[in-house]
Amino acid sequence: MFAALGDQTRLGLVARLSAGEPLSITRLTEGTDLTRQAVTRHLEVLSDAGLVRSSRHGRERLWALERARLELARRSLDQISDWWDEKLAALKASVEE
Repeated sequence: MFAALGDQTRLGLVARLSAGEPLSITRLTEGTDLTRQAVTRHLEVLSDAGLVRSSRHGRERLWALERARLELARRSLDQISDWWDEKLAALKASVEE
């Protein structure tokens, strides 16, 4: 999951999808220098990580954010951050003694 989010392009796609409704590849490529094929590859990586899902609507394939999975990533990062805060506070206390 974090490897998928570690790419700037994929992070940008997640940001665009987090704004609301599911989007097509065409809409996701608007205003970018990316090809539809490149965006599709990035979305497939995000899908494999469980961060997005696609559905067919007629001839279009729409992509939507899996908010629960993204929330899991946020909670994991919060736990890591809390752990580091505790360790740094203990180190500070030790150094100040």
